[in-house]
Amino acid sequence: MPFTPFHFGPSAVVGIPLSRYLDPFTFVLASVAVDLEPLSVMLLHLHYPLHGYAHTFLGAALVGTVWGVSVWLCRDSLQQVLPNGFKIPFTPSKRKMTLSGVLGTWFHVLLDAPLYADIKPFYPLYGNPLHGLVGHGTMYLLCALCFIPGIALYLWQTKGK
Repeated sequence: MPFTPFHFGPSAVVGIPLSRYLDPFTFVLASVAVDLEPLSVMLLHLHYPLHGYAHTFLGAALVGTVWGVSVWLCRDSLQQVLPNGFKIPFTPSKRKMTLSGVLGTWFHVLLDAPLYADIKPFYPLYGNPLHGLVGHGTMYLLCALCFIPGIALYLWQTKGK
């Protein structure tokens, strides 16, 4: 799903209930950060695969680690913005942010791998054993429908705050 909001719903459905262990903000945005790769390829007309290294579990782990550590480094600024603007509990720790970043990017790979044959999720091994397990229409519908429980979970999490 090249740079679409479809990842927000499913990642909210996973990230918010696991907020004791993960930071939902970091997890949700990490699940979208992977699509900076195809966005860059398309905008800059790069001679690079649309779904390259960032769409592998190995590459996504690196992207997620960088993302999580970056969020942790920006924690002071984010602590001023998040509780007021989004009402999301934000209790940063380097471990929690890094774990959220890595798991968020891996979640992205899991959502995209069934859809695109060019993704090599288990690189350096070639092939995509996940391709075709779920059809495009089914995956898009599932992701779109996840917005409903995602919003409900967000409202439940932030009620009274």
